[in-house]
Amino acid sequence: MKTLRDARVGETVTVAKLHGEGAVKRRIMDMGITRGAELYVRKVAPLGDPMELNVRGYELSVRRADAEMIELA
Repeated sequence: MKTLRDARVGETVTVAKLHGEGAVKRRIMDMGITRGAELYVRKVAPLGDPMELNVRGYELSVRRADAEMIELA
């Protein structure tokens, strides 16, 4: 299972499934990260946390813990 945390800078990936439950999953979905969404990995901080993404035309920073909940196709 490949997650967003495994994605490399410059890579465009597609969301297959969201893991987690309750408020955490809802927060990820509210940011526009839903099944089928394309994510472009722009940058990763030197220590790997956070990641900067382009999602649906806007920039978004995601923590490493949240990136592990996003399964890629």
